[in-house]
Amino acid sequence: LKCLFHTIDKNFQGRSYECSSDCTDMTSYLSRCHSCRVENGCYMVYDRNNYMGNQYFMRRGDYPDYMRNFGMSDCIKSCHMIPMHRGNYRMRIYERENFGGQMHEMMDDCDSIMDRYRMSDCQSCNVMDGHWLMYEQNHFRGRMMYMRPGEYKNFSSGIGMGGMRGMRFMSMRRIMDSWY
Repeated sequence: LKCLFHTIDKNFQGRSYECSSDCTDMTSYLSRCHSCRVENGCYMVYDRNNYMGNQYFMRRGDYPDYMRNFGMSDCIKSCHMIPMHRGNYRMRIYERENFGGQMHEMMDDCDSIMDRYRMSDCQSCNVMDGHWLMYEQNHFRGRMMYMRPGEYKNFSSGIGMGGMRGMRFMSMRRIMDSWY
């Protein structure tokens, strides 16, 4: 897996930094980054060190001006490689924190929890299988959060969520092996 980050200008100009694993602080390698090329694999990139702040998903492809494409106000400060998952996808979403309220088990993408489940809010989840992206708005729009297998008990507290307190998730998508 490999991702190349470029400095100076858009369109892959200037010095580059090659990343093939997780990096908690890219500022020691690049003072700024304006374009990115993902040669293979999938990555989450963050606008703060230590996988904090707003998250952006990148899969194989060219991002000649990612700051404009993603609406980023600052450059990439850290990145996390997403491991490939082959097999089933399974996640339980809950209406309230601490796995309370309505519960629905998902095995595929959902572009609107309101339309599919008549659920107006999702405040906790348990990712049992696969890697997922959860979005703030319907139809996979707005801020996103990468979810790996594990329990996420309280989205409103922001604990374990990279400092993204108060997120409301309205759509979910699987990170498929075909994206690698």
